[in-house]
Amino acid sequence: MNRTKVDEEEYWNSSKFKAFTFDDEDDELSQLKESKRAVNSLRDFVDDEDDDDLERVSWSGEPVGSISWSIKETAGNSGSSQEGREQLKSRNSFSTYAQLPKPSSTYSLSSFFRGRTRPGSFQSLSDALSDIPAKSYAPELGRPKGEYRDYSNDWSPSDTVRRLRKGKVCSLERFRSLQDKLQLLEEAVSMHDGNVITAVLIFLKRTLSKEILFRELEVRQVALRHLIHFLKEIGDQKLLLDLFRFLDRTEELALSHYREHLNIQDPEKRKEFLKTCIGLPFSAEDSAHIQDHYTLLERQIIIEANDRHLESAGQTEIFRKHPRKASILNMPLVTTLFYSCFYHYTEAEGTFSSPVNLKKTFKIPDKQYVLTALAARAKLRAWNDVDALFTTKNWLGYTKKRAPIGFHRVVEILHKNSAPVQVLQEYVNLVEDVDTKLNLATKFKCHDVVIDTCRDLKDRQQLLAYRSKVDKGSAEEEKIDAILNSSQIRWKN
Repeated sequence: MNRTKVDEEEYWNSSKFKAFTFDDEDDELSQLKESKRAVNSLRDFVDDEDDDDLERVSWSGEPVGSISWSIKETAGNSGSSQEGREQLKSRNSFSTYAQLPKPSSTYSLSSFFRGRTRPGSFQSLSDALSDIPAKSYAPELGRPKGEYRDYSNDWSPSDTVRRLRKGKVCSLERFRSLQDKLQLLEEAVSMHDGNVITAVLIFLKRTLSKEILFRELEVRQVALRHLIHFLKEIGDQKLLLDLFRFLDRTEELALSHYREHLNIQDPEKRKEFLKTCIGLPFSAEDSAHIQDHYTLLERQIIIEANDRHLESAGQTEIFRKHPRKASILNMPLVTTLFYSCFYHYTEAEGTFSSPVNLKKTFKIPDKQYVLTALAARAKLRAWNDVDALFTTKNWLGYTKKRAPIGFHRVVEILHKNSAPVQVLQEYVNLVEDVDTKLNLATKFKCHDVVIDTCRDLKDRQQLLAYRSKVDKGSAEEEKIDAILNSSQIRWKN
């Protein structure tokens, strides 16, 4: 049967079923249940048993399949019917489904909700949706209210800190008064969580003036230490200097100012900056270090300019055989000493690049000087310089070998630089401890040292054991046999 438009609207308005709406103030779960009941109850209205008795009607009231319906449907699909769109907008909550694009075939109301295919031109819901572009046309349900509580503005400072500690999003902008901000900071400190304390301090740094922030942190030492560490990490030297100046920490202020030289790349500008740091209120020990740093950089600039010229001229043998691999600028003192021992070892003490001059100027200890000079000269295989490094004369003119670092270390450095066996044996013999001497001689195959030491110890068994380690028919084996057959030695075993 045909229904008029007025009858259809009266029918829908008098329906006993309550449609799902998004404006309902009830809980979303209850709305969802109500919507589900409404959809399920439609099955009674569009049951398959009554499908044959019901005439399908479009939203405009025209019978589905009639000529007038087909004309309007075609016009609606082409987008030319403005009146059709106005009617769709004026419908109730079911108009959401009316906005679905209409393909060439149509759907019955029962097949649309129940997904059943009727004979003829009607499609099932799954078939219909397969023709629709990949887009969600169903209304999106709101999230439960509980999920929005993280963004609420009614959290107390303690609740806010606890949620920050759990990694949840919390806005701190609601804490506007100084009292609330300080209470928030105290709650963060009481939690003993550095990340939370830092997060609150960043908020306070952004929303408070420097004077107020410094004044309040002065009596809160834990938060103050966190802020100082944070400013050092991010490199905010200006605010850090202002903080130290406010706290009257003159030495820390000076050290923080001195640290800025790391950001200066130009050697001349860095030297001038270091010169300004000399008069700052450092401790006595730190003042000496600052002065040495300035003097060292000054020397390095002079040495670098001179050596670059000599290397480019190509007239100096040491630079031709061993080209420089890096600049000496901004290098540590020990590296500078090694460089001088490598390239300028024989220079007079009066020159800036002389190793002896560096040793006296910077008060380098004997052990450090000998160790560095030995490494440099051994690398060049200058064994005469190595020998002279350990030779001393007494007041009677007698010479003696002396090593401040111990001859066992001398042997290891020489072996590392591939020293000949004759050189190694000379310094192994100078090791005072007998066990250490035997171990080093055995390790570096100084056969004569091992044989002579076993003979002096009158240790026949150890000499026999070592005989099996030398090559058969070698001079070392003959020497061992001669000692074993000697009747002048009284063996201990």
